[in-house]
Amino acid sequence: MPTGLVRYQQSGHLHAVNFSCDQRRPYLGTPEARDLFEDALERMRLRYGFFVKAYVVMPEHIHMVVSETDRKKLSTAIQALKLSVVRRRPEKPFWLSRYYDFNVFHENKLVEKIDYLHRNPVARCLVAEPQDWKWSSYRHWQTGEEGPVQIESPWTARKRGGLPPQALCGG
Repeated sequence: MPTGLVRYQQSGHLHAVNFSCDQRRPYLGTPEARDLFEDALERMRLRYGFFVKAYVVMPEHIHMVVSETDRKKLSTAIQALKLSVVRRRPEKPFWLSRYYDFNVFHENKLVEKIDYLHRNPVARCLVAEPQDWKWSSYRHWQTGEEGPVQIESPWTARKRGGLPPQALCGG
């Protein structure tokens, strides 16, 4: 395991997180596998009390922008998310053991991360337009469409009557 990794958790920041399938194999290459991941993400969101700002499920990796949890460290929630998928899939090993975590301090960095992850399926030539990739929060951000994962956005805030303080970039 590499040394020198420092995670800044329990800081009140949003986190841009990505992790990959073992050896970057396309274990999420089928609609069923991607649906399963979305189901696991929503269940862990509820269980651990974090919110999802944006996500995309690619054939061999995941990108998400999420809050810290209100119950455990974010690393514990991510471990549980990965384990939830592993238990329901035949591929072993399924995930690389590590994940990348970037603290999002500023609104411009948040916009950059969300734009990047939503455009990832287009950059990879999986679809012509971001809205054509079903396994992403893009359509929610554009139209307010509800999907299998609840997204924290102005659309959901309006339904609720306002944004929670932790939904803002700096906490």
